[in-house]
Amino acid sequence: MAYLGNPQETIAVLQKYGFNFQKKFGQNFLIDTHVLEKIIDAAEIGPDDFVLEIGPGIGTMTQYLCEAAREVVAVEIDQKLIPILADTLSAYNNVTVINDDILKVDLNAIAAEKNGGKPIKVVANLPYYITTPIIMGLFEKEVPVESITVMVQKEVADRMQVGPGTKDYGALSLAVQFYAEPYIVANVPPNCFMPRPAVGSAVIRLTKYPERPVQVKDSKFMFRLIRASFNQRRKTLQNGLHNSSELQISKEKVVQALESMGLPATVRGEKLSLEEFARLSDILCEE
Repeated sequence: MAYLGNPQETIAVLQKYGFNFQKKFGQNFLIDTHVLEKIIDAAEIGPDDFVLEIGPGIGTMTQYLCEAAREVVAVEIDQKLIPILADTLSAYNNVTVINDDILKVDLNAIAAEKNGGKPIKVVANLPYYITTPIIMGLFEKEVPVESITVMVQKEVADRMQVGPGTKDYGALSLAVQFYAEPYIVANVPPNCFMPRPAVGSAVIRLTKYPERPVQVKDSKFMFRLIRASFNQRRKTLQNGLHNSSELQISKEKVVQALESMGLPATVRGEKLSLEEFARLSDILCEE
């Protein structure tokens, strides 16, 4: 059996099927065995695990997952890749390929059927244009997930793990850190992919918290606050929240709430921690 982790094998498969990369699906296939091994190690996949892979491509990482895990379900949107996957994964009887859009698949049903509802491990080399909706979808739909180990654009990985007061800190940082603990496993240069992307990548592992790190009365309201406070980064928090069409909160109320938390009226959203946003949300929510 041919492993696809090296470029020659990948080229051979692409030529055999006359496959052309689709810009609209953001396809960049991994061609570096060291990076593949790092992903499998970081995801801590063992023989009892059920793994969901998003975007298997031609099956490069799927081969590694099949050898490490009890069972794998791979969801691939590009119909042209389905016959290729049937070929490259023909040696494995513990993998199911689903041709569908991951955002439309009932992942809770898959977890229930394949893993008895126990938390699953998610592994993916994600298309950069759709990274955030996929990750937030897994969290917000309460899919039983133990960890998500994904290849993403480097700047997105940086945004997911930074804290208050840094330039990369924003709504994505807070959203990810509300659900999971982020850890950057490795930075991956463009030459590890075919075709080469224009930007650097990183592997990040998000380990879901058994219990949320902060308690908040209404998390949907808190995230509306967070989005509004970062929509206009240079504005003070009171102006950002006051200008938001989805909130309707007066400046006075915001200033009162901030003062009750011991924060200056001129503070910007990027200075507030997740805990502080939760407290602010609880105070304003009662209003």
